[in-house]
Amino acid sequence: MRIGYLGSGAWAFALANLLAANGHFVIMWSIEKDIIKGLKENREHPKFPGIHVEDNLSFTTDLKDAVVGVDVIVESVTTKGLRPVLKEILKIEKLTVPFVMTSKGIEQGTGLLLPEIALEILGEGHKDLIGCMSGPSLANEVLHKAPTSVVAGAHSEQVRTLISQIFSSDYFRVYPNSDMFGVAFGGAMKNIIAIASGICDGLGFGQNAKAAMITRGLHEMRKLAPFKQAQAETLNGLSGLGDLCVTSLSDKSRNYQFGNLLASGLDIEKAKAKIGMVVEGSYTVVSALELAKKHNTPLPIAEAVYAIVYDGLDPRVAVKQLFGREIKDENL
Repeated sequence: MRIGYLGSGAWAFALANLLAANGHFVIMWSIEKDIIKGLKENREHPKFPGIHVEDNLSFTTDLKDAVVGVDVIVESVTTKGLRPVLKEILKIEKLTVPFVMTSKGIEQGTGLLLPEIALEILGEGHKDLIGCMSGPSLANEVLHKAPTSVVAGAHSEQVRTLISQIFSSDYFRVYPNSDMFGVAFGGAMKNIIAIASGICDGLGFGQNAKAAMITRGLHEMRKLAPFKQAQAETLNGLSGLGDLCVTSLSDKSRNYQFGNLLASGLDIEKAKAKIGMVVEGSYTVVSALELAKKHNTPLPIAEAVYAIVYDGLDPRVAVKQLFGREIKDENL
């Protein structure tokens, strides 16, 4: 198939290279002109020196090249960038092919998941063309062909099957799931908890604290899920618990790294600069709390992360505040 790929970050490169390795012709578009120039000239991504770029992966800075005459469009931009990119696509031509989202987040101001943004821009008539993919999948490990399993979510069985077919390989397994909103929601929320997990390790709190943070974080995800039409069983799967585990436990995770750096005393901008990639959890925590406030649903861990990131609250004070809360039944 001919596949247009939007984005040139670590995750975009990992998946585009995977698709090309699976025999598809992939053209990657990005506004990052320096990265595209380097990929064209050196056949190497700046974040992954030495990684082979498949011969049938090409690069462009002209969006038209990646959306006209393709069989599928896949995006790995940012949550903030999805809306303007979709609007630009519609200026070029009406979308008539499957559109697959692999970014993870909740839009600030609207509280919309990525599939909801796509439906708003493209129209409900396009719901059977929209899909998403999420799960425990660090870019570096995918590029090194480590065994990985993820989930494809879509309303349409045909799109779910398509996503599974084009991405699956002998080391990358894609399970279909009809709960598209649940797949998208789990992938978005886990980034917030991963920041908290990184803070725990950065403060030297040990494994007990981190295990509690991850477990109670999953509880917060489940509390908010019904308001985004997400099914609880989906959050128990790869796009929820699975992604939460890998993002919260691995020092390769940018959200975990971000939390770790905050615990060491760096402010938000210095921590982001040191990581050098988008930290989606720092964006999504704002959206999640907007949504929680709207539905009168307390999210103590997310609130603590927000206070540390945006209000400069000392992480140790935040932890003391969490432990000082009224003790309630575990399932409330």
